[in-house]
Amino acid sequence: MTTIGPIGSSLGSAHAQVLKRAEQALETQKPSEGFTDRITNAIEQVAEAQNKTASLTKAYEMGMENDISKVMVSQQISSLGFQMTLNVRNKVLSAYKDIMNMPV
Repeated sequence: MTTIGPIGSSLGSAHAQVLKRAEQALETQKPSEGFTDRITNAIEQVAEAQNKTASLTKAYEMGMENDISKVMVSQQISSLGFQMTLNVRNKVLSAYKDIMNMPV
């Protein structure tokens, strides 16, 4: 084989550098979170929002909290989080059932 010349050698070295950088990037990037970790974190956040809402509602009923809008917004956030969690659970269950009913 013959070499192409200085251009071919510079392209080869550039290609090697790109490959080296890609390998380094792949080695340094670790999976941030798995599916179960994300679901667990989401459920914990919803539970935390529900607990915060319960305490705000109790404080309002006892007269320690005067801002009704703060209580109502907190209740809506809690409700939306619960509904979203329920919908995600239903979708995951539906996907599981679809996979289990697939013919092998």
